[in-house]
Amino acid sequence: MKKENNTVVSEFVFQGFSSFHEHKLTLFVVFFILYLLTLTGNVIIVTVISIDHHLHTPMYFFLSMLSTSETLYTLVIVPQMLSNLIGQSQPISLAGCATQMFFFITLAINNCFLLTAMGYDRYVAICKPLRYMVIMNKKVCAQLVWGACSIGLLVAIIQISSVFRLPFCDRVVAHYFCDIHPVMKLSCADTNLHDIINFIISSLVIVVPMCLVIISYICIISTILKIASTEGRKKAFATCASHLTVVIVHYGCASIAYLKPKSENTRDQDQLISMTYTVFTPLLNPVVYTLRNKEVKDALRHAIGKKLLAYNLR
Repeated sequence: MKKENNTVVSEFVFQGFSSFHEHKLTLFVVFFILYLLTLTGNVIIVTVISIDHHLHTPMYFFLSMLSTSETLYTLVIVPQMLSNLIGQSQPISLAGCATQMFFFITLAINNCFLLTAMGYDRYVAICKPLRYMVIMNKKVCAQLVWGACSIGLLVAIIQISSVFRLPFCDRVVAHYFCDIHPVMKLSCADTNLHDIINFIISSLVIVVPMCLVIISYICIISTILKIASTEGRKKAFATCASHLTVVIVHYGCASIAYLKPKSENTRDQDQLISMTYTVFTPLLNPVVYTLRNKEVKDALRHAIGKKLLAYNLR
């Protein structure tokens, strides 16, 4: 592609799903349905947790924060992606691109560390049950959430400052949203140092929380195996199953997307990987926690029952 003068580039255009041009309508329908399910599922989780006092515990507090973060995460990316699928790709200004990237990075990292906080919560609940309410008090829970959000904000500021200080020569982003690597490829300058810095930061914000979760579950499994009764072991494993499922998929997708050498992926492969963590993974959270979690299902039935009763009494 012919390079443009970097003073001319004041906006970007997403290349989007140009390789799947004949399937754009199908992709729009599928993604739109998944998007609605994601929003509906996460809103239901947050609502049920807020109105049912039985779910006012540290574990469900973290779950409601994760659902809120996932909802905002999809709002940052998916609506524009859907718009570009059914019409001509609309340009986005440099400021708009920087804003989208900022919120994407902040929320993605926030999700990683919220899952780590949930892992710590399960560790305390199973390994230190008698001190659970003392250790996981409201102040500690708020500090863990604030810490997760602060790390996301700090990394996003560093990343945005690094990327948008570069001069840009091309304006067509080979992606469907403003992700770091596709935008950096449009720069006229040598980005090798920026690539190294971004890889180090990505490694830290993915590997560190993932290792903390692994350590938590090593301790959890070790404690569970010491439980004498089979029923007790099953109950202990059941309390961790939903979280562990989300953790494996979330960190697995993030590792493939950001820790795998970029030279190994084609543009279509990058987009397919990105679709996994921007469209499918946010849906996993409400699906897993509503279908596999008895307390949430009971709370949902109770809430629906109260609404029906109130409607019948009118």
